[in-house]
Amino acid sequence: MSSQSSAKENPDGRRRRADTSRQRIVDAMMELMKAGEIAPSAETIALKAGVGRRTVFRLFSDMETVYAEIQHAMLARVEPLFCAPLEGRRWRDRLDALIERRATVFEEILPFKTAADAQRHRSPFLQKDHALLAAMTRQTLAEVLPKKMAPGTRAFEALDAALSMEMWQRLRHDQALAPKAALAVMRHMADAIAPRR
Repeated sequence: MSSQSSAKENPDGRRRRADTSRQRIVDAMMELMKAGEIAPSAETIALKAGVGRRTVFRLFSDMETVYAEIQHAMLARVEPLFCAPLEGRRWRDRLDALIERRATVFEEILPFKTAADAQRHRSPFLQKDHALLAAMTRQTLAEVLPKKMAPGTRAFEALDAALSMEMWQRLRHDQALAPKAALAVMRHMADAIAPRR
């Protein structure tokens, strides 16, 4: 192989190695967050990813980039479930399906949302991401409920709070409920706010 062809391949090889290292760093951060590390250090991330500390700083020059990478990975996991049509002929059946789905999605993103909330005050990206999640959950709820329970009504606002990510965090963390128990509480709140006829 000529030195000229080697020179042509080097940039691609470096890019592939950088992409591999970047993915290992993101995977390591996600694993650490899942294990309860809210703000893992560069040293901890490097050790978990099997890369040098300088590689962490070089590939992610600012934390906003890291947050964006993690959000992208999380969206790839939960978006298909979050956006799939809800089963049920009546709105109350679809609300039940929505509650079940939210419990699954919220539990999946719980460690990452907890870590993100701890850093949100200093991150424009995380502030925007938080607002987006709140808007998405509010919109999906509005699509399920009948017109008499439109946004702005007391019933809608109560359900929006009761079935929110923040409520899931409270039930799981502050009240130390297991996922099944937290889901049962959410269902109970929905039944109290929107009784079955």
